[in-house]
Amino acid sequence: MADYRPNTAFNVCASLLVPSVVTVKGVRKKIYALDEEPVNCSFKSFGGTEKVVNDLLMVEDTAVLETWYDPRITSDCEIEIDGKRYEILGTPENINMRNQFMRLKVRAVKGGA
Repeated sequence: MADYRPNTAFNVCASLLVPSVVTVKGVRKKIYALDEEPVNCSFKSFGGTEKVVNDLLMVEDTAVLETWYDPRITSDCEIEIDGKRYEILGTPENINMRNQFMRLKVRAVKGGA
């Protein structure tokens, strides 16, 4: 079995936003705190996908990130790149289960109207 090697450099600096749950007036709310250590990754964007939901035009930006394996990154976290927040779709993939590289699918949703 050949070892996996990423085909692009991890030259994009991203910020990891880790959630914590607080209760405000009896309602549980997620608060995202900026993690001190940046995440270097490769970022491949696939442009936007336009959708009409409830008569509103929605643009969904999707991308795939590859980075070094980091157990801090979970499906609850958010990633921020150049001031734009992305939510992680599904569970981050631990490539070949070697705890060396990981792949994430992310999306940023914008609304119109």
